[in-house]
Amino acid sequence: MAQQNAHRRNRARPPKTTGTDPRAIATTIVDAVCEAHTPLAYALEEVAPAAGRLEPRDAALARAIARVTVRRRGDIDWCLSQLMTKKLPRKANEVRAVLRMSAAQLLFMRQADHAAVNTAVALLKSKPGGAGFAGLANAVLRRMVRERDSLLATLPLEANTPAWLWSRWVASWGADAAAALAAIHREEPTLDLAFAGPDVPRPEGSVALPTGGARLPASDVTAIDGYGEGGWWVQDAAAQLPALVVGDVAGKRVLDMCAAPGGKTMQLAAAGATVTAMEIDPDRAERLRENLARTRLSDRVEVVVADAMDAEGSFDAVLLDAPCSATGTLRRQPDVAFSKSEKDIGLLAHLQKNLLRRAAECVAPGGILVYATCSIEPDEGERQVEFARSALPSLALAPIPEGAASPFVTAEGVMRTLPSMSIGGERGLDGFFAARFQRTA
Repeated sequence: MAQQNAHRRNRARPPKTTGTDPRAIATTIVDAVCEAHTPLAYALEEVAPAAGRLEPRDAALARAIARVTVRRRGDIDWCLSQLMTKKLPRKANEVRAVLRMSAAQLLFMRQADHAAVNTAVALLKSKPGGAGFAGLANAVLRRMVRERDSLLATLPLEANTPAWLWSRWVASWGADAAAALAAIHREEPTLDLAFAGPDVPRPEGSVALPTGGARLPASDVTAIDGYGEGGWWVQDAAAQLPALVVGDVAGKRVLDMCAAPGGKTMQLAAAGATVTAMEIDPDRAERLRENLARTRLSDRVEVVVADAMDAEGSFDAVLLDAPCSATGTLRRQPDVAFSKSEKDIGLLAHLQKNLLRRAAECVAPGGILVYATCSIEPDEGERQVEFARSALPSLALAPIPEGAASPFVTAEGVMRTLPSMSIGGERGLDGFFAARFQRTA
């Protein structure tokens, strides 16, 4: 259990929000994400009460500024470095957050320049120890306005990606692919939905995806038609593929070993499987139960709060969507790029091998095991297949069924997506890996 606990979602200190100015709230979120490594999605949830005291338009502005700042953090830091003769003191976290969120508005958002600059100065003057940096912020941000065009014209493509990650992308996929990844990570992602069945009405204006899902522009989920009826859930198009790779699950017993937040569990249940969904984190397991209740799939799923390393039983199919670096999700979780380190890759690869061993023991003879990760690191994907072939003789690589995953099947017979790829003519999806095995003994 200790191994998996080491990689549970980091919920470092929740952001403490003061005031009801949208830029103040955005600064709080940025500080929590960039300095305390609080996941962006969690930070956005935690400031909801404060944002709720704002007019809807201002609340939306606060979230938008925070998202753009985190998404373009590397680009922003590069631009600031061109305008400052020396770095801020290491402990000047709130000052750094104010500069970053103000730069996001000036460089990448259609916000009035004077509003971004004046609010930054006012915010710093209101913070303990911040008044001494108000003059610096005023000078740097006004210079940014004057030199904005030249800064953006000379902004390196790799500026938004940590150096260690960029190097690994070039080594694994080549310079052109690394450039394409960096480019799409700068873009706001679309919203993808999965459905409980083919008869569930598709929201107006959505585009059908080969997975059976649909794509919409980014929007407030609760405002989309059908949310209350529970016929759909949010799930990236690529994240919908591993459950399809399992194959026909109607009437079968399926183990989903690392189940939360539940998208794949719901896919399997909607396809007619009886699912045992394991999740080590009680909070995430509760969220999974809530999602099952909303989608009316609870009667087909047993949620078990336990370490996947303790899984036991004999199942017709096992889906192991293993804990990973999540480097394939930077379109949707841009904070991951700066919260992970190269060391994490090796630690996670070791955990994945152990989980693969356990998963193999839970598959009935003749049954199917699908190993998947939302990583674009070969150490967490292709090389795990090499491990399985050498260390798990009861498993044989099996063909991936014809369907939505087919365009992403490689010459080696595994599924690989990259964020810069397209699906059904729609550009952009998470980076995912999936391999399908059959237990032969």
